[in-house]
Amino acid sequence: MHSEPVSPDMSGEFTPPQISARDRVVIMLLLISTFTMILNETIMSVALPRLMVDLQITANAAQWLTTAFLLTMAVVIPITGFLIQRYHTRTVFITALSLFSFGTLISALAPGLGVLIAGRVVQASGTAIMLPLLMTTIMTLVPPEIRGKTMGNISIVISVAPAIGPTLSGLILNLLDWRWLFWLVLPIGLGALALGYAKLQNVTEPRKAPLDLLSVPLAAIGFGGVVYGLSTIGEGQGEGAALPAWLPLAIGGVVLVAFIARQLVLGPQERALLDLRTFRVRVFTVSVVMMGLSMMALFGMVILLPLYMQNVLGMEPLQSGLMLLPGGLLMGLLAPLVGRLYDRFGARKLVIPGTVAVSAALWTMSTLGTGSPIAIVLASHVLISAGLAFLFTPLFSSSLGSLPKHLYSHGSAVIGTVQQVAGAAGIALFVSIMSLRTAAGLGQGLSAVEAMAAGLRAGFTYGAAISLLLIVAGFFVRRPTDQGTAH
Repeated sequence: MHSEPVSPDMSGEFTPPQISARDRVVIMLLLISTFTMILNETIMSVALPRLMVDLQITANAAQWLTTAFLLTMAVVIPITGFLIQRYHTRTVFITALSLFSFGTLISALAPGLGVLIAGRVVQASGTAIMLPLLMTTIMTLVPPEIRGKTMGNISIVISVAPAIGPTLSGLILNLLDWRWLFWLVLPIGLGALALGYAKLQNVTEPRKAPLDLLSVPLAAIGFGGVVYGLSTIGEGQGEGAALPAWLPLAIGGVVLVAFIARQLVLGPQERALLDLRTFRVRVFTVSVVMMGLSMMALFGMVILLPLYMQNVLGMEPLQSGLMLLPGGLLMGLLAPLVGRLYDRFGARKLVIPGTVAVSAALWTMSTLGTGSPIAIVLASHVLISAGLAFLFTPLFSSSLGSLPKHLYSHGSAVIGTVQQVAGAAGIALFVSIMSLRTAAGLGQGLSAVEAMAAGLRAGFTYGAAISLLLIVAGFFVRRPTDQGTAH
């Protein structure tokens, strides 16, 4: 049964006496660390045009700096369900931040694209562990009645950090070399590591969880093949294509089916790497599908908009970064409010307006051309940011809140995996479509700027088409009937 709902005091602030001082310190440390790590996911997006010049690489090669990051997270996150069950909170936290800091150092010292991607992969390994650790810890420590508000804080971390990454990146690139994107993040990572070492206490009881060794390579090849295949669609034109684009897609798809089949067999034995019994819960399934579609839209937009503003409208990195700031700030301001509205009204009344706003923004972006007013670009980005703010908190709360407690760590890992694979697939798909359309435009005699504008419009149009599925799915979202205990 639920305890009495917590209501706001006279100032409108919630006072959650159920969360102890120790638990609040743990949650705050995890939130700050995860914010820093996820900010780092999209910090490269505004830098891509600069890196394309400095390292003499194509847009398809450059987008691997973000895609490899997301892909590594998709491969590592399934293992975190096992790690969180097997080891203490403190051990997992220190491992995650050590990997992140080491990857940041490699990236800062990288002589070329290969080492830079390797550094991003190591960074991503740490980030992948932190995200499910944050969600599982919050689900364990926070009572269901005030979970919406706390999930609002997670939404700030997961949606605002990627949104303000490009702004921060633009500011740094306006003053300094791209390596400073990493030199400036490194002390924050090391500071959080030192603080966690000194202050973080264990809040979970480890248990002996088995690791299925066959599932790890199956997950890596399955998820990796699908995203790699999508990303090579744009590269595989003409000569020089290492593989036909369908081959990694086909291999990834087959291996992914094998991975899923194995998890379904191992789940009832409590030996699954990623326990897919979570998908038996309808609320969880609908919420996760919507989260995946939302992340495709978010990451595709975060990559394409800076390319549009810099390569078509001729903006400086700082200008394009600042253009993305109002939307990022709005998302941050809305997240706690949406969390409180969720605690009061449930998911559907928030999710449906959110999906309509996201779709309207993407359809607007699909009309952008060489002479589009700045105001339209800004308004469409603000609109999509507002829409996503109304999606993330209800979807996190509904999905995890619908699961029994013993599936929290697996539910967190499933959500994290779907988010990162969808984000990577969104980037790969959008950039590939843009590249194909741009190449076709150049072949038709368009100027480089006109061809790029046509390519970007094509990318946004595909995103807008995907967003229609999001609207349909919104009508199937429900609030869990008895949060935290539903089976």
